[in-house]
Amino acid sequence: MTNYKKLEAWKKSMQLVKEIYLLVKKFPKEEMYALSSQIKRAAVSIPCNIAEGSGRNYKKDTIQFLYISRGSSYEVETLLNIAVMIEIINEAEFNLMAEKIEECIKILNGLIAYYEKSTLK
Repeated sequence: MTNYKKLEAWKKSMQLVKEIYLLVKKFPKEEMYALSSQIKRAAVSIPCNIAEGSGRNYKKDTIQFLYISRGSSYEVETLLNIAVMIEIINEAEFNLMAEKIEECIKILNGLIAYYEKSTLK
């Protein structure tokens, strides 16, 4: 439906992926195939679903992929909460990432609202 690379939601979520990867590098080695892997997969899912949704021909499909992207954002936040709970990251690291995640969610909500109100098919 649109060039996803121009979407603010895609740009912000790509930056989030980069920052998640940098944060996860600090995780203990025993978490490499567990929590860190799951956080990275969920983070990567955010911009990937925005891109996939923008390539769909129908707004209903686009919206569905944006919902998946938003869900992945909440998944990343929850996984980071777990990382705080088990003392892999501290509250300050979590709060910094949570702000960025919330920003992505707000932008996604705006994009979803735009498509839901649009007259596109």
